Amino acid sequence: MSLIEQIDRNRLPQHVAIIMDGNGRWAQSKGLERYMGHQEGVVSVRKVVEAAKTLGVRYLTMYTFSTENWHRPDEEVHALMSLMVTAIKHETPDLMKNNIRLSAIGDLSRLPEDAYRTLMECIEETSANTGTTVVLALSYSSRWEIVDVIRQAVRQAADGNLNADAVDEDWVSQHLTTNMLPDPDLLIRTGGEQRLSNFLLWQLSYAEFYFTPIYWPDFREEEFYDAILYYQKRERRFGMTSEQLKYKP
Repeated sequence: MSLIEQIDRNRLPQHVAIIMDGNGRWAQSKGLERYMGHQEGVVSVRKVVEAAKTLGVRYLTMYTFSTENWHRPDEEVHALMSLMVTAIKHETPDLMKNNIRLSAIGDLSRLPEDAYRTLMECIEETSANTGTTVVLALSYSSRWEIVDVIRQAVRQAADGNLNADAVDEDWVSQHLTTNMLPDPDLLIRTGGEQRLSNFLLWQLSYAEFYFTPIYWPDFREEEFYDAILYYQKRERRFGMTSEQLKYKP
């Protein structure tokens, strides 16, 4: 029986977050330039998005470029931004064909003008699609996001529009960049590292974590299905006991 046939379609994660790690190391292991790893990583993005759509996963958030990545060599940053522009232009027709909606989170104001314009055009063009929503985390970090929420609270309080007692978990969630999304049920990280790297720290509080040594350019449909099967074997208790779950209405 194939992996996809083993998946219970009634127990899918609603939202999967992915840290796509290992592009550069994949390229170096093959004696290639780092940017070639990023190019091959785009193929994996396409394959995983298709796999998520096939299964019926509603939301897929992909850690595409962190705020820390701006500190990489200028040549690599420029290559990544150019690749993003090319990839979005190339993939937009397929997104439309497959009813996939594109969205983005992060400090998008830092993107180069052509990258920002291309991204916004794709987001607008796919906005009416009703299938899987693919969220690109661009110029994003969780600490940046949380600091931004604190600034919002301070400004609203200074204007007399916010009482301290009104700030609870729901208020914070509603003011994060992910306010339109459910929290992720599953986090996948490729490349062998086992850390969050400043990604969705608030939102991943109750997610299941799946770490794999496979570099992102080698992570395709079957690897994604394997991660979903891992998720389905987990008992998600949310602070309760196994016995409580048995009798939960």
